[in-house]
Amino acid sequence: MIEVDRLTKYYGRLAAIKDVNFRVGQGEIVGFLGPNGAGKTTTMRILTCFSPASSGGARILGMDVNTDSLKIRQKVGYLPENVPLYDWMRVRAYLEFVARAKRIPSGQRVQELERVAACVGLDEVMGKIIRILSKGYRQRVGLAQALLGDPPILILDEPTIGLDPKQIREIRNLIKGFARNRTVILSTHILPEASQVCDRVIIINRGTIVAEDTPTNLTRSYGKSTRCRLVMRAPEGEVTALFSGLRDVISVTLAGDSVNGETSVIVEASPETDIRPALARAVLDRNWDLLELRPLHVSLEDVFIDLVTEEIEESSLTEDVEKREVAS
Repeated sequence: MIEVDRLTKYYGRLAAIKDVNFRVGQGEIVGFLGPNGAGKTTTMRILTCFSPASSGGARILGMDVNTDSLKIRQKVGYLPENVPLYDWMRVRAYLEFVARAKRIPSGQRVQELERVAACVGLDEVMGKIIRILSKGYRQRVGLAQALLGDPPILILDEPTIGLDPKQIREIRNLIKGFARNRTVILSTHILPEASQVCDRVIIINRGTIVAEDTPTNLTRSYGKSTRCRLVMRAPEGEVTALFSGLRDVISVTLAGDSVNGETSVIVEASPETDIRPALARAVLDRNWDLLELRPLHVSLEDVFIDLVTEEIEESSLTEDVEKREVAS
């Protein structure tokens, strides 16, 4: 469905993205993740034919973004980060305007408006002025305009930004429903959202792809350690000293204040080690009461922070070396 090959975009001398490569298959929901300024929006603007690439290319449904711009726009529904709504218009009038702009035949417009309104839950507000709608309903209007014409591909840039938890859940469920017969690229910096919605994630930082896989595989492959949480009736100082001396333990951190003699700690160990048996034996050998022992799984957020931090550190080291070479 979507093929991106060595996509590069310069703004002056600044490379917003450089040599970006990825593929998205039919029916996938792919999360496009990265910190602010990483290149997510630039990539999406190129894929939706709003901005040309400096070099490289992309093909959507076999069509080239450089030469088939108008044809591609008919096949792609786009929700930009800042939804282009006309506040003084009523919802129905706005969607009719978008339908005309998308050249939906006049005889099909009423039916099409009813379809998208039902799809995103706008039936009750179709006659209302957009200006008075809540943020959640305004976002639904943005999704509705992207769905007009029933495009096979949806590209959504930060679709839940600024929404409250209830609204985020509603939009998230809508996106899951879209993917039954569509391909979706979802740009976000909300990591739990990507974990719950996306089949696969692509992490971009400083304009380049740094990781690509399913959320499960990423957390499994990039976990630098295993962690366990323990709760026991024992003195804090003795617990920390005991666990710190165990083989393969990297760190021991208190997880809150001791209450009623119960001490909670997070133990971090080498990734190839199941440290739980050693921890349990150590507690029982001291005749302490073991109240809880459970693993803490690496999250997508942990992987994301590690990858982004690594990239920043490597970039800083490279810049320092270049400065020294220039100075010498």
